[in-house]
Amino acid sequence: MNAMAKRLLDIVGSVLGLLVLGPVMIVIAIMIKATSAGPVFFAQDRIGLRGTHFSMLKFRSMVDNAEKQGTGLFSFEGDPRITRVGHVLRRKSLDELPQLINVLTGAMSLVGPRPPVTYELGPWEEYTPEMRKRFDVKPGITGLAQVSGRNDLEWDDKIVFDNRYVDLYARWGVLIDLRILAQTVWVVLAGKNTVEAEKAEGPEGEIAARAREAGRGKQE
Repeated sequence: MNAMAKRLLDIVGSVLGLLVLGPVMIVIAIMIKATSAGPVFFAQDRIGLRGTHFSMLKFRSMVDNAEKQGTGLFSFEGDPRITRVGHVLRRKSLDELPQLINVLTGAMSLVGPRPPVTYELGPWEEYTPEMRKRFDVKPGITGLAQVSGRNDLEWDDKIVFDNRYVDLYARWGVLIDLRILAQTVWVVLAGKNTVEAEKAEGPEGEIAARAREAGRGKQE
């Protein structure tokens, strides 16, 4: 029943979102194309439900092929790879809107753990049970980690929040999704934590260090 209710919420939410925000998305697409070279959309292979791979969509907010430049996967405040339009899109999370298509097709959910890049945490075969638990549910556009710190969180903290969401969803179903969606509205309006933290206070966690090393290795 939880799965059926969640899928219904995803279908209704994504269809309504695309209908209401369609005109905004068209304007964004025109602005991206008119102000920087490269495609309108940025498609990236991500890890989804139970370790499957899918192509996640975003509006392109950085220069074309940004992953092969500078700090690779990790962006930061004032990152020169972010375009002028991209700064606005990121500040209001508008670059995430195309993921409504991923939700409609069933690869993602409105709420769930954010899907990592396929190589971001190293080989899937080396994931610990703790790291794999977050993939027991579909990845989401927003999630518990996103309303609890977003990009200010290191990967170790994100996994703690994501696994907590898996437990809360098993207990409360879509009620926890509705709560997180409401919290997301406030986070988006506040425009906080929209870029990767350069480094959290204190020593970097094991999983966060692994992510940075994997990102640098892929970039090279």
